[in-house]
Amino acid sequence: MDLDLSIHSSFLPHDDPDAAVAFYRDVLGFEVRADVGSGAMRWITVGPAGQPGVNLVLEPPAMDAGVTDDERRTVVEMMAKGSYARVVLGTADLAGTFDRVLAAGAEVVQEPTDQPWGVRDCAFRDPAGNMIRINELS
Repeated sequence: MDLDLSIHSSFLPHDDPDAAVAFYRDVLGFEVRADVGSGAMRWITVGPAGQPGVNLVLEPPAMDAGVTDDERRTVVEMMAKGSYARVVLGTADLAGTFDRVLAAGAEVVQEPTDQPWGVRDCAFRDPAGNMIRINELS
């Protein structure tokens, strides 16, 4: 039996909800679909316009009840280095998308590059340090 599954939500940590909203809404053009909580303790759901079934939830880091204070500090340290979380997005216009994100002041990790595995992509960090890779779709 085949299961009818799709990816509905994925999660990335944020350490500044206002900066996260500004990046995902104003730079990447995502819709803000929900903003729950207050202060730094906000869970913000964003997603690409026209794709209501695809959601990215920006959440305070390591808020799982089973995470210790030491583990939470490790997560925050890894976020600061940009080695904790990542997402891969896709676009038909990699050059235009790169230019838009660059002009918004995002930290460039990699300019558009043809990868040996057959993908052309670029990479940025969001305000929390998360790796945002963008693949060119053909």
